[in-house]
Amino acid sequence: MRDRYLSVAQVAELLGTTQRFPRRLVAERRIKYVKVGRHVRIPESVIQEYIDANTVRPVQPRRRHLRRAA
Repeated sequence: MRDRYLSVAQVAELLGTTQRFPRRLVAERRIKYVKVGRHVRIPESVIQEYIDANTVRPVQPRRRHLRRAA
């Protein structure tokens, strides 16, 4: 399967952010991207990897142990 290349605007919409956020990810080299002339394109799989790597999983609640009367 071929990867789809997204523009900064498309990535921002996918992440629900402004365009500034994906541009910052690119500028800080926190994600892979492709330069096509002066345009930046980001593989869709890279965005999914970024989401997976930064997803915070819920913590399982601890079981409370009841103290027994001595």
